Amino acid sequence: MICLDADIVIVGSGAGGGTVARALAPLARDGLRVLLLEQGPRLDDHEFTGREIEMADALYEDGGGFLTADGTMTLAFGRAYGGSTVVYTGTSLVAPERVIRTWDVPGLTHDDIARRSRVVMDENGVHLLEDSELNDNNRLFVTGCARLGLHAEQFPLNLRGCVGSSLCNLGCPNLAKQGTHRVQLPAAEQQGVEVVTRAEVVRVAERAVVVRVREKRPGEKGRPSEWRPGEYRIDAGTVVLCGGSIGTSALLLRSGLRDRLPTLGRGFTCHPAHILVAEHDRVITNDVGHPKSYFLDRAADEGYVLETCMYFPFVTAKNLTGFGEPHARLMRAFPRLQMILVLAVDHASDGNHITVDRHGRPVVHYKFARGTIASLVRATRTSARIFFAAGARRVHAPSARPPLIEREDASRVDELVSERHFLPGTISVSAAHLMGGCAMGRSARDSVTDGWGRVHGIPWLRIADSSLFPDALEINPYVTVMALADRVAEGIRAEVGTLVAAGHG
Repeated sequence: MICLDADIVIVGSGAGGGTVARALAPLARDGLRVLLLEQGPRLDDHEFTGREIEMADALYEDGGGFLTADGTMTLAFGRAYGGSTVVYTGTSLVAPERVIRTWDVPGLTHDDIARRSRVVMDENGVHLLEDSELNDNNRLFVTGCARLGLHAEQFPLNLRGCVGSSLCNLGCPNLAKQGTHRVQLPAAEQQGVEVVTRAEVVRVAERAVVVRVREKRPGEKGRPSEWRPGEYRIDAGTVVLCGGSIGTSALLLRSGLRDRLPTLGRGFTCHPAHILVAEHDRVITNDVGHPKSYFLDRAADEGYVLETCMYFPFVTAKNLTGFGEPHARLMRAFPRLQMILVLAVDHASDGNHITVDRHGRPVVHYKFARGTIASLVRATRTSARIFFAAGARRVHAPSARPPLIEREDASRVDELVSERHFLPGTISVSAAHLMGGCAMGRSARDSVTDGWGRVHGIPWLRIADSSLFPDALEINPYVTVMALADRVAEGIRAEVGTLVAAGHG
């Protein structure tokens, strides 16, 4: 094993890790060794081809097919330089005040989160798309909502030079999406932060991490690691974990910290979601233009959010129920399909949690609560009404019987879409907003960290990612993660004098 020293080690390069690296970069410029370790590869620009299967395998954990323990839900999260910010659609919203208030974390205020969020959004070029950049898929959603008296809101997006390829979830091949791989990480490296890719942190030891650097396999995308393959132990004054809800929770569990932190891995939430499609009489622009430009927020009143979306043929096909000719017929109608993503706002419970298997790999245990199912059904009913109001011929709704609702049956949506038809394992449910597992709180009895991301009882260990959330956020979590990460980094900067005095500089 190769032994090295660093002043600060950051684990993960996504929304949390990229932000921490950027915020601590002045320390690297001034002489401290700031090291960031990323499990995934660093891809060159030309390697973002937009090919569906190819990019999914290169950018996602398990190629995008990571399943919950019972196999009823797919969890999508990135494994690359830039983490999940490489593969999300760029939607950028500030956390609702009511959510931060409900979290009730000592010292954490919505004003602080909002202020930091706005700084991040400015840095990432967040703005609203011009009307000319919207496609029919989004316009039909707005039209349907308006005809029903519903207010569709436009997503602010972190894009520069978007050309409307609609390939956001596969890693933008046009370099338009401003993830951490485009903004925060390059800025951090320019000031001296050292990034090592293909470097998996196996466990956390006392003021140290144990790392396995793997070689690039034949045919794999991405550059070789910056370090030669092998096992490393890196002693550090401060360790900041930014591996995401699943990655950070699993790492701490592998490190034997459950006895010291009894809530570790608990309270996992994820906004369970599934795709609804509707067939129109005419061809619409759906896979041209930004795929996710509008949303309908019913989180506070009815427990769900609807978002415009567009997924390419493979993902669309696996989300449609049925087999044979009926399934093929709907897929042949792809150029005429309008899509809506329905997301339920689930809530933290001890039953939904993260563990590790005997090999140390993460296992996510998740059961759909009755309230979550009810929210998904309400969301499906509203989506069907929006589709029909926008002029759809038929709607495909997995929790309906039959799953294809024809235009003449539009008045029977409440009857046809029912909770009794929502059968986990028979409906393709996925989630990409993975949250919880290392919640902020008051003490080790009720949480893993305090409101500044300091792990209870381990002052040199911090967390700065979505695992900090005590309960579900009602929106895409990435801006909130970055705001919290900036807050964590501020706390570290305040302690730099102590760090150096302790002999780690």
